[in-house]
Amino acid sequence: MWSADEVAQLCYERFNELPKRGKPEPGREWTLLAAVVKLTRCWDTDKVEKEVVSLGTGTKCIGRAAMSSKGDVLNDSHAEVIARRGCVRYLMEQLRRAVCGQGNSIFCQAEQPRKWKLPHGVSFLFFTSHTPCGDASIIPLTDSQSQPCPPVISREAPKSSGEVTDASVGGSLKRKAEEELTDGRSTKLRCPEERQSEGTDPESRGDATQPEVSGTDTAKQSRVTVSPANNVSQTSTEHSEGNIGPRADLNEPYHTVESSQTPPDICRTGAKCVPGGPADPLLPGAGYHSAGVLRVKPGRGEPTLSLSCSDKMARWGVLGFQGALLSHYLQEGLYFSAVVVGKCPYSREVMQRAIVNRCSHVSDLPAGFSVRPVEVFQSSLEFPCSQAQTELSHRAGQGRISPCGAAISWCNVPDQPLDVTANGYKHGATKKSLGTAKARSLLCKVELFHTFLSLVAATDPSLVPDSLRGKELRTCWDYKQASHLYQAAWMQLLTQAFPLWPRGDRSLLQFQ
Repeated sequence: MWSADEVAQLCYERFNELPKRGKPEPGREWTLLAAVVKLTRCWDTDKVEKEVVSLGTGTKCIGRAAMSSKGDVLNDSHAEVIARRGCVRYLMEQLRRAVCGQGNSIFCQAEQPRKWKLPHGVSFLFFTSHTPCGDASIIPLTDSQSQPCPPVISREAPKSSGEVTDASVGGSLKRKAEEELTDGRSTKLRCPEERQSEGTDPESRGDATQPEVSGTDTAKQSRVTVSPANNVSQTSTEHSEGNIGPRADLNEPYHTVESSQTPPDICRTGAKCVPGGPADPLLPGAGYHSAGVLRVKPGRGEPTLSLSCSDKMARWGVLGFQGALLSHYLQEGLYFSAVVVGKCPYSREVMQRAIVNRCSHVSDLPAGFSVRPVEVFQSSLEFPCSQAQTELSHRAGQGRISPCGAAISWCNVPDQPLDVTANGYKHGATKKSLGTAKARSLLCKVELFHTFLSLVAATDPSLVPDSLRGKELRTCWDYKQASHLYQAAWMQLLTQAFPLWPRGDRSLLQFQ
């Protein structure tokens, strides 16, 4: 068995073991953490071995104009996305060991020829120190704890004369970074926090935010459905197979009772509704948001093309978290058996809605894919580098509290397990190195694609998957599209659950 607290503690300890590079400045900066944990059930005992195989931190997301057709910029640096992409690096390394016959891989040969699978008793769970941005963060306002995002301002709210608007801060991160390098002061791309004194603080992660309480009309509030805090129940059952499940005694929910003097309200998200669908009513109180809709993450003064972490996690529950490229090698998609959330404002009911219920009706999926309802649990342990903990340790003279501009990735691979980035590039990259491998994050599209090509090259010709045989495949787009079963499952998900999901620009995947 395992408990939610044991998982959280394991992830926090793994973070503490990493070097200081990219970590928040104590008492002044905060960040969020996510991780992928491998669970291995011991056959002769009731014990479950737990191992963090990928870990990520981060709160930032670049704008649409900063995206690169070369695939050399890391578009989304939210912790959940960093952790998942690091896990893809880990899986590619494990598959390389399998196809090379090294014998120490987590994969074994599947029933289908030239396919691989996880052995019985091995599974993965996902940990996040805070509720994912987007739909999962639209929860009842039951706690006064600060949320990791600036307050959401209504469209009608007047701006003070000295307020810096998104438009004034706009422009691509890449262009802004290059402009700053022309003054001769530094040859390094600086983190956003280093530019705060210049009035260019980017919009941070769009997680739940606490709105200011104001008078509200009960009839208007009914336009959005949220779950009452006193109806939030905590699942404490064990998994039926091998007792791989949390212990109820260490899985207490984190909430406080809302005062009867306070009008009903919700924690809000900075993620914006996708175009073409329902918009947020922006009414007072609980009527501010529409629930259950797709959302894009807020960018730095301009729109982004990155869907919220809630939406991406819902997608993983149908397509798996392995992605299109690795689906060439796997007999079936890889799914998280559970999601553990750290101590934070939280609603299990809303988490279920956001990452499970929205896709539960999807059917007619191709072989190897299915709807996997993930179990959701919460830990009572808070991430030491959370915004709330940072505020508690903040001292006078440290400057204002802000999100850390760097993102950290660590995964269990032998070559370069640690990757620290800022603004979509490797941390410390110079202007001169832009456009070269020296400036790339190991998690960017082109680097992961090259790692996959190395896996194919290392595969014995007799073991190359059928979907990669006899085809002229050159670009990343070609290889992804050749994963026919994955693309068929993706089409069913789009048609039945997420018809408004923005389709990626093909030109952004034409690199080799």
